[in-house]
Amino acid sequence: MAAKSYDMIVIGAGPGGYVAAIRGAQLGQKVAIVEREHLGGICLNWGCIPTKAMLRSAEVFHLMERAGDFGLKADSISYDLDAVVKRSRKVAGQLSGGVKGLMKKNKVDVVMGAAKLTGKGKVSVETDKGTEELTAKNIVLATGARARELPGLEADGENVWTYKHALQPARMPKKLLVIGSGAIGIEFASFYNTLGADTTVVEVMDRILPVEDAEISKFAKKQFEKQGMKIMEKATVKQLDRAKGKVTAHIETGGKTEKIDFDTVISAVGIVGNVEGLGLEELGVKIDRTHVVVDAYCRTGVDGLYAIGDIAGAPWLAHKASHEGVMVAELIAGKNDVHPVRPESIAGCTYCQPQVASVGYTEAKAKELGYKVKVGRFPFIGNGKAIALGEPEGMVKTIFDEKTGELLGAHMVGAEVTELIQGYVVGRQLETTEEDLMETVFPHPTLSEMMHESVLDAYDRVIHI
Repeated sequence: MAAKSYDMIVIGAGPGGYVAAIRGAQLGQKVAIVEREHLGGICLNWGCIPTKAMLRSAEVFHLMERAGDFGLKADSISYDLDAVVKRSRKVAGQLSGGVKGLMKKNKVDVVMGAAKLTGKGKVSVETDKGTEELTAKNIVLATGARARELPGLEADGENVWTYKHALQPARMPKKLLVIGSGAIGIEFASFYNTLGADTTVVEVMDRILPVEDAEISKFAKKQFEKQGMKIMEKATVKQLDRAKGKVTAHIETGGKTEKIDFDTVISAVGIVGNVEGLGLEELGVKIDRTHVVVDAYCRTGVDGLYAIGDIAGAPWLAHKASHEGVMVAELIAGKNDVHPVRPESIAGCTYCQPQVASVGYTEAKAKELGYKVKVGRFPFIGNGKAIALGEPEGMVKTIFDEKTGELLGAHMVGAEVTELIQGYVVGRQLETTEEDLMETVFPHPTLSEMMHESVLDAYDRVIHI
């Protein structure tokens, strides 16, 4: 059978791949997308979206438990774990179906199967009907990543879970150990802790949420501990002894090892890129620690071959992948005004309780880069809307370059900060100074006023504290 010819072939239909395919089609390219499992990838099916659906259920449950604080009565509050999971899967299914519709609307050919690069511009796809051969001048790798499994801590689906098991739990954990306190680990810890699991988080670094500003990490830790979570920092899980219905974790801290029993362990110790079986080495693609080495424009160094999203390295965020997908599609279509995606201008969001969000440099990083900084802070307790919402715990922190007034970084912890952060993201994109932000009129009463006050605080002009 003759090979089908395209302008652009995308391998992987996650938030990087499917967006690249749509943008390519919009620019008049003939596009095929190859996906071996689900349209929408991990993000829509097993990551960002279903976790948010589950965390929303936990948030509503938490509010119901606090009904008395709001002058409301709710007796005998409980939950149905199966129904929570069912809702989460339904949300994921709806969005995956939406991607299928978008592919059809944009006339993108979808080929379901496992792809392999068999030569320059050649892709062979193993489908359930046999092998399909495709060719294109330009190929975009968007194969994503999967959970890292450490030796001895591998998941078994019974008592040791990956994120996939944690999203479809057969039972509610009673005593839970979460290994790793990045966004994935902390979100699962927050979900299960809120629903009543006795939760312990182990982090190898000296603080939880290690990529966040140290002050924000410290504040979040205090809130998690208030909610009954146990947090062990500078700690390593050395081994897991598995028995029926029980896992004994050997946890080392400060040179001492203690054994603690749990009924469930969730491993969230990072990710590895899906680079195997694609034929990359044979083409001369450079791979560094399971990630494809690319330049600022996601070019691999092999003519006509690009890599975007998680496979191309940090930050491992869906929105970064989508923007890289658009950028690459525009390069392929010959647009001249294409800008690379700047990692330091990409916001990170963690949907635990309280939420955490940030963009730009932490205070420590800004100082390390040689900036003389001005730092402003504003607490939720000083904001009328936060108090009215019954959410007085939180803070907004902003970091400016003293010399130029450039907004170097913004860091938040508290209710709805994952929505608020976008104000600062736009500000950084528009090269906003402290003066612009101070002169902006923020609506009242809103949580966003804290963003204004935090800027004012950096310049000793704060009003409400």
